[in-house]
Amino acid sequence: MKALELRGVEKSFKKRRGEVVRALDSVSLTVGKGEVVGILGPNGSGKSTLVRVISTLVLPDKGEVEVFGVDATRHPKQVQRSMNRVSVEASFFKKLSAMENLLYGAKLYGVTSAEARPRIKEILDNIGFAQKRATEPMEHLSRGMQQKIALARALLTSPVLMLLDEPTTGLDPRSKKDVQAFIRRIREAHDSSILLCTHDMGEAEELCDRVGIMMDGKILALEESEELKRRYATNGRVPTMEETFMAATGYSVEEASAEGD
Repeated sequence: MKALELRGVEKSFKKRRGEVVRALDSVSLTVGKGEVVGILGPNGSGKSTLVRVISTLVLPDKGEVEVFGVDATRHPKQVQRSMNRVSVEASFFKKLSAMENLLYGAKLYGVTSAEARPRIKEILDNIGFAQKRATEPMEHLSRGMQQKIALARALLTSPVLMLLDEPTTGLDPRSKKDVQAFIRRIREAHDSSILLCTHDMGEAEELCDRVGIMMDGKILALEESEELKRRYATNGRVPTMEETFMAATGYSVEEASAEGD
């Protein structure tokens, strides 16, 4: 059974002036059980809308989304229990401490404080978050530290499907490495399936079994990273992932992000 399958998913939004923007354009993809699939794309490519549709926060206009064989549109509550999402715009109770936010998140999933506390300590150690900072209000923490707490919250319940939307954005290089290493350990320990949306090419190549390139709401290609690069080889030379992205889209990630804005 596939962990995740999308078939012909479309989603459009109306802008203030009445202009219709197609955020997802006939998107089809699968994530196998225990597989990490990366979607590489600039800001405005549709990555975040893709994650919101899968996590049932947004309904698709057309197409099907199945999580472990269950129709996500018809049975949202059922699929929500098997997944968790880490987003670049993660929300918290800013006046509460990091620990209080994590304990509250655990409680929503039926995990008691007594069960959650040792698990929280282990996760914070693994992602390089100082325990003494866990008692500070979230509003006192840096953007990078808040992102680590967002990841810790998602990992508390050991979800079998993880949706990671720019999980390391805003982190310093050391913290980014800590988080990436922990994502690998979670996958190995729990056989989690992961959809990773990112604009970090090195991250996609390093963490993912298959990598897709997304632009203007379409997935242009989705293959193992070496196969993807070989597809755009010229004169026998295999390009870098950045060169591959440029060959597929005609833009660098920075240019494509600016175009999307």
